[in-house]
This record gives sequence, structure tokens and C-alpha cells, in this order.
Amino acid sequence: MTSDTVPYQELAERLRRSIGRFVRTTRAQADALSPTRAEVLGALHRDGPRTIAQLAAGRGVRHQSMSRTVAELEAAGMVGRRAAPADARAFLIGLTDAGATALEADREARRRWMADAIATHLSPEERDVLRAVPGLLDRLSSAAERQPR
Repeated sequence: MTSDTVPYQELAERLRRSIGRFVRTTRAQADALSPTRAEVLGALHRDGPRTIAQLAAGRGVRHQSMSRTVAELEAAGMVGRRAAPADARAFLIGLTDAGATALEADREARRRWMADAIATHLSPEERDVLRAVPGLLDRLSSAAERQPR
């Protein structure tokens, strides 16, 4: 932390809390999928087929936990598995049509809830301010992704 960043510590903390609360509230109001299932399906949609080890590493969970989640998703018909071309002992887990449909339905429910909340609870001026927020958060994320950890 540099002396230039000190004045922004309070803003950063308020953003962290507010974004976390908003995510939790949106999930509570609109989610049809559990957060774990939604995260795994989202990763497969975004990144394509992955091994269980890759999915576990991406979420920061143990292989055993991810195996259990994948088995549940597979039993529900949301993911399928096929042999990994590079390693005959491993399987690639991929999104099925049913999984893609469930993920999109979950996302659509969130979008509808958010759109209704924006239209109902914010003034036109506040909606204008809110329109800038996604771009600002994307810029912060992009800057962080370019920096080594």
C-alpha cells in the first residue's frame, strides 16, 4: 500500500461490503441453482471443458469436493464427461444442453430481479450513475489482471 492509496481504503471497504451484500441479496431473491453449481456451470460455459482437478483449482476447493459437485451435476444431466485426449486416466467435464439451459435460466432470473429493483427503487439520476459502474469495475478488474501477483 502506498501513501496514494490510503485515502481510498474506506471507499474500497464500502465497495467490498456493498458488492458482497448485493451479490448475496440477488442470489437469495433469484437463484434457482446453488452458488456452487452455478459457479461450476459458469466456469464450464466460460472456459469450456475442464478436468475435475482444473475445476477444483479454479474454485480453490479440494478435488474430493469438486468430484461430489460434478457427480451431482452429472446426475442432474447438467454436465457430461468424456475421456481427456491428453491423459487417458482423466475425464473432461463439459456443459450439456440441459446445463446451459439451467445456467441461462438462473442468470435470467437474476437479470429480471436486478432490472426490477433498478426500475423500482432508483431515480432516473441514480440509474444514470449506475450505468457507469460496470465499466468502472471492469477497468479495475482489467488493471488487476495485468499485474503480477
